[in-house]
Amino acid sequence: MNASATPELIIFDSDGVLVDSEVIALTVFARIAAEEGVAISVEDAVRCFRGVKMADCVSEVERRLGRGVRDSFVADVRQATALAFDAELEPVDGIHAALAEITSPVCVASNGPMSKLTHALGLTKLLGHFEGRIFSAYEVGSWKPDPGLFLHAAQTMGAQPSACVVVEDSLSGARAARAAGMKVLGFAGGRPDAEQELAAFCDGVFHRMSDLPSLLACPAVRA
Repeated sequence: MNASATPELIIFDSDGVLVDSEVIALTVFARIAAEEGVAISVEDAVRCFRGVKMADCVSEVERRLGRGVRDSFVADVRQATALAFDAELEPVDGIHAALAEITSPVCVASNGPMSKLTHALGLTKLLGHFEGRIFSAYEVGSWKPDPGLFLHAAQTMGAQPSACVVVEDSLSGARAARAAGMKVLGFAGGRPDAEQELAAFCDGVFHRMSDLPSLLACPAVRA
């Protein structure tokens, strides 16, 4: 992009960026892990598993257990998470207004399965912004921090990677965006630890979603 160009595509992560889901989902994960025999605090789960694909989360539980988890473990986590979303899930504060201001094309690229993505976006009335432009790592076969998911999204949407801006809240997502040759804005959401972690990989870090439209217009991001 040159300094006067607007991004060809804004790629949003879902959990923690569009929907305020991560504490809900990781609370469920910690509870199911405890049923399996591993004591994991919610804080530990957030620190270890934010933005991490399910298979790696399960591998860590198994490492701590010293054995494999029950066959239904992942299905139990998915089902309990969906029920918790039905009861508690909210959009990230300010995201609806931010999306209303953004003029560039937008899409979602997430490590989560498509059923989880459409469920969460539907519950929070965000699905209309992204329907038909949702990319799941499970469908692509590439999980962050590998750049393949972002590259697939850009190719499908007809955008050059260098002209894309990714909005992420996790280190794995920021690393994937950087590896894909894309600009990346880190959403820290008031978490000082996240701000420090994301700063090393991001072109900017912000705490309020209301700031996103102006950041997208910033020459440092557009150039």
